[in-house]
Amino acid sequence: MEARVQWMGPGQMSFVADADSGHALVMDGAAEIGGRNLGPRPMELLLMGLGGCSSIDVVMILQKSRQDIRSCVVELAAQRAEQDPKVFTGIHLHFVVSGKALDPKRVSHAIGLSAEKYCSASIMLGKTAAITHDYEILEEC
Repeated sequence: MEARVQWMGPGQMSFVADADSGHALVMDGAAEIGGRNLGPRPMELLLMGLGGCSSIDVVMILQKSRQDIRSCVVELAAQRAEQDPKVFTGIHLHFVVSGKALDPKRVSHAIGLSAEKYCSASIMLGKTAAITHDYEILEEC
């Protein structure tokens, strides 16, 4: 995997990141360091990446177990160290999964497999942060 991050120039803290998949995005620093709110902060991207990685796993596992999943949202909350480096010290993922007659045991199992076996982001961030999970299931007609 490769990526390229380029500063957008003097007078700002904005950067364009290009991934080897061909996708690009803008990152920006906080206003107090010269950012202009043109994109997410790098640490926000790490948190969003964890949510995306975990969600992909959960949806795939539930689909493979023939669960009639219709929606999956994960809400993440993180705490960071107060001193530099301000790493994540705690992260909580709350999954809201909806579908028809979803089996709570299968939902719990899918989340556990993602956290412990499949989600590289979770396993990597878990080296510095205590990561917790919970979920709720919404029934769809």
